[in-house]
Amino acid sequence: MAELLLGVNIDHIATVRNARGTNYPDPVQAAFIAEQAGADGITVHLREDRRHITDRDVRILRDTIQTRMNLEMAVTDEMIGIACDIQPHFCCLVPEKRQEVTTEGGLDVAGQQEKMNAAVRLLSDAGILVSLFIDADHRQIEAGRGQRRALHRNPYRRLRRSTRGTGA
Repeated sequence: MAELLLGVNIDHIATVRNARGTNYPDPVQAAFIAEQAGADGITVHLREDRRHITDRDVRILRDTIQTRMNLEMAVTDEMIGIACDIQPHFCCLVPEKRQEVTTEGGLDVAGQQEKMNAAVRLLSDAGILVSLFIDADHRQIEAGRGQRRALHRNPYRRLRRSTRGTGA
């Protein structure tokens, strides 16, 4: 069985900072605290709209964290270029819609096989371990074969809530 690692996502530290219009709380300091508390890695999502984590945050974090960096990002030329430049340990490709508050579904790997393969190849060639954030759907899982996959679990969580106490 693979070793289970704790990755701490610090995106919302940056969300609070940006909402305040200040330089605090600092996601870099939060990453340091998480590592000191035993985190095996730090996860950040660099969104196209830079809603929370910024390019500056990503670069400082890459230079300062002592564990592993997991960069979540959309499958765009710009983001792939940034990832190849900063060299995170891991990169999780995620879908991105500007109107979403948080990621609400998985990538359509099956419908974009060529694009996904090209992105994975570029990132892998740069020495980055790549995962795909997909829905727990057989078609998507098969399309992502050979890659690490992170499953979007919200539909199952909602189902579990709706069946509590029903005997289902």
